[in-house]
Amino acid sequence: MSRSHPLRNVTVVITRPAGTAGPLSRRVRKLGGIPVSVPGLSLRAIEDASAVDAALRSALGGDLLVFTSPAAVRFAADVLPLATRATVIAVGRGTARALRTANLTDVRFPETSQDSEGVLGLPELARVEGKRIALIGAPGGRGLLREQLLARGAMLDEVHVYHRVAPRIDRRHIDPLLKLSRRSAVLLSSAEALDHLHRALIAPAWRRLVQAVAVVSSERLRDIALETGFERVVVARSALPGDLLAAAAGVSFTGR
Repeated sequence: MSRSHPLRNVTVVITRPAGTAGPLSRRVRKLGGIPVSVPGLSLRAIEDASAVDAALRSALGGDLLVFTSPAAVRFAADVLPLATRATVIAVGRGTARALRTANLTDVRFPETSQDSEGVLGLPELARVEGKRIALIGAPGGRGLLREQLLARGAMLDEVHVYHRVAPRIDRRHIDPLLKLSRRSAVLLSSAEALDHLHRALIAPAWRRLVQAVAVVSSERLRDIALETGFERVVVARSALPGDLLAAAAGVSFTGR
């Protein structure tokens, strides 16, 4: 393995939402890898912009805001400036970075477990009875934050600024998968994206994909990857591109 090119001749399948894989593809190339974009999700703004505007304005006047993804930040910031006196919480470093880009500099996020469990462990959410909290993100997901914050007595609003839909998978995505060797990795940071791919890919492409090393962003996603057929799975420190690529770079790839 080359120190400057630790992914030399390794095909790296990027499952980020449609239209967002460009920066990660460039990083893969710099490490010597061969990027292949196969989107697991497509993101769309909520159609009723006036309703989103009203809900966001109300949320910004509350006590706490919880942004559930970098996409939640981007879509919200497209509606109106995110100026607030509320305590702002991000689900992880990537979301916190997006919030700083949107001029929200005082952001809390879990340092270790960058998921719903980590967010719920933050001291800012320990005593929230009677506080106005807004979850800003998309419909669906696990629902753990919603369930636990309501159980803790919060006055909870959910502000959906975008929604996730199944991507369009065609031959330009499938053909590279049919050529995958065991010197391949697939970067996974969303259980929903993995489920979409499992449903959308033709059987031969899926069989090739699960022979790759799955580089996942959490222990929970590790279990899901194993359940769907991956045999080689490594867990990255977080869903940040740098952490996913560092985990991939540490894999000993064998065979052709």
